[in-house]
Amino acid sequence: MSQRGYQLKSTEDLFYELVRQNPDLRLERTAEGEVIVMPPTGWETGNKNAEINLQLGIWSKKDGTGKIGESSTGYKLPSGADRSPDASWVRKSRLAQLTLEERKKFLPLSPDFAIELRSPSDDLDTVKAKMEEYIACGVRLGWLIDPETRTVFVYRPDVAVEELKDATEVSADPELPGFVLDLREIWNPSI
Repeated sequence: MSQRGYQLKSTEDLFYELVRQNPDLRLERTAEGEVIVMPPTGWETGNKNAEINLQLGIWSKKDGTGKIGESSTGYKLPSGADRSPDASWVRKSRLAQLTLEERKKFLPLSPDFAIELRSPSDDLDTVKAKMEEYIACGVRLGWLIDPETRTVFVYRPDVAVEELKDATEVSADPELPGFVLDLREIWNPSI
């Protein structure tokens, strides 16, 4: 990944304040305390990410059992890392257990579902390691979508990673019943 990293051993509040004071930067923090500055994406990646969030949001509204987060939504993972998947979904029953103050900051939990969209500047092994971290922290389903190779890597706990090559859609069943992502707009976005 073309990211700059530097050590910042800080409290949760200090990192949150750093993020709040730098709204134009997309920051994450590893479990070891390394702050990662994520570069902005190009238009193609941003458009693909918007399409993913649109499809997930439409399904989520119809389903009604959870809420989505987009790429600037932060999660305080059990590992100690602060991560922002490109798209995410959390069951409402889990959100209801949090206070309003907790919901105003990075959620102190892992999402139920996380999607990472690989951009041209992302190192594939680094993004795969992030997906493995999500699963180790309690994410029930994760997708790493790689437009360059037209591959979706499907992550689930205690199951080998599944690779779907040149698929036109990918299903989130049974974790998100009925959600199917149409990949045609991801592989070949129309202008």
